[in-house]
Amino acid sequence: MFDIFEQPWTLLVVAIVTLLILLMFRRISPEKQRWWQLLPPAFLVVAAFGFDLLVQTDAEKISAVIDVGVKAVEEENPDAIKSIISENYRDSYHNTKRDLLYYCRRRLSQPLVERNVKRIVEMEVSPPAATAVFTVRTVFDRRSYVYQSFKSQMFIKVKVGLQKGLDGRWLINRAELLEIDRRAANWQDIKQGRW
Repeated sequence: MFDIFEQPWTLLVVAIVTLLILLMFRRISPEKQRWWQLLPPAFLVVAAFGFDLLVQTDAEKISAVIDVGVKAVEEENPDAIKSIISENYRDSYHNTKRDLLYYCRRRLSQPLVERNVKRIVEMEVSPPAATAVFTVRTVFDRRSYVYQSFKSQMFIKVKVGLQKGLDGRWLINRAELLEIDRRAANWQDIKQGRW
């Protein structure tokens, strides 16, 4: 419905083209110049920024969901994770949402992460489904067992599957590890204690 607003610059380009046409018209017919002739390009510029602020695209919503998850791990908040996971969640290690939340509660029950820095690498959106691949640079808390036993930071690459609910919210229904410190990894590696 709002495909034109996926890129807010579309209306800005239309505004510039409109302005150029009006300036040519005003130069050709100086006797027909009116101050209000500059209003359409100004209106289009205001509309471009207004729509960008008001209309949140699916890609922006998905990025926000991932941000909530990354921040929840950083803040050791499994309840925030629960709010972005769909009821039909399943991955190669956790059979249900309940299994995933149990794992999160167990891991986040003590200090673990000091800071996470997320970067979206790839996103494919075709409602009602989407996939996103992102990386996270995790800096571990000095009190955590990971920091004390293994390393101070880790680079993690994750692929998530999302589904759009009837209410328009995107929820994660699958999350798979792809890499840890730029080496191929998966949930089984975590399960077997390789990391």
